[in-house]
Amino acid sequence: MIEPRTYRNQFSQERFHSFVVNYKETDLWIGVDPASFRDEMKEISLLKVKELRSVLEVYLLNDPVFGTTFEPHQVEQNAPEIVRVMAQAGQKADVGPMAAVAGAFSEAVGHHLLEMFDIQELVVENGGDIFLKINRNLLMSVYAGNSPLSEKIGIEILASESPLGVCTSAGTVGPSVSFGKADAAMVICKNTALADAFATGFGNLVKTPEDVPKVIDQTAQFPEILSAVIICRDKIGIRGKFEMKLIK
Repeated sequence: MIEPRTYRNQFSQERFHSFVVNYKETDLWIGVDPASFRDEMKEISLLKVKELRSVLEVYLLNDPVFGTTFEPHQVEQNAPEIVRVMAQAGQKADVGPMAAVAGAFSEAVGHHLLEMFDIQELVVENGGDIFLKINRNLLMSVYAGNSPLSEKIGIEILASESPLGVCTSAGTVGPSVSFGKADAAMVICKNTALADAFATGFGNLVKTPEDVPKVIDQTAQFPEILSAVIICRDKIGIRGKFEMKLIK
């Protein structure tokens, strides 16, 4: 049962010209400001996704534990870049490297497009894990499944801090593995893979709404985290440099 990705609708069609890249399990939504959009971006994005998946699949043949462990996993210094990025994020957040795969892919595709084209604004979304490069502030809603707070809360992303990663993990929504019961654990970092890993790690710690305050406080020990939001049922915790706003 595939859950419709309605959270993609929050990105303005006037602000972003969008297209979707599908390959195997990878499903990217990519938005580019209309003035910067080029039709060949679609094919270049697809080729990059195929390259990343091929590199990862070949690596997993020699190190299958990388793909299954829920613990931090050490890799060799000469491992492929995408593998090292995921492993480093997992070690920092105390989770398995695959917890960072969606964020790592979003950022790798995003940086590749920025290298290939002159782009003013870019969004690469991969299952709720987002690489952003913007030149105007962007209000992003927090999708939290059946929580009464879902899409009622927004975080204003400051353009001055981009490019950055905005990643969300949930124990009650979506196909990703989570050991917690958070409806949403959103983390914002400069590094998208790290934001993805932290979102999983902190989401794992939320078992009940009463856990929200202590878990949000724990995010303060990591200077890499620019902002964090945790929602569990009717409870919300938020900290960091980005302002929360109510969405009508």
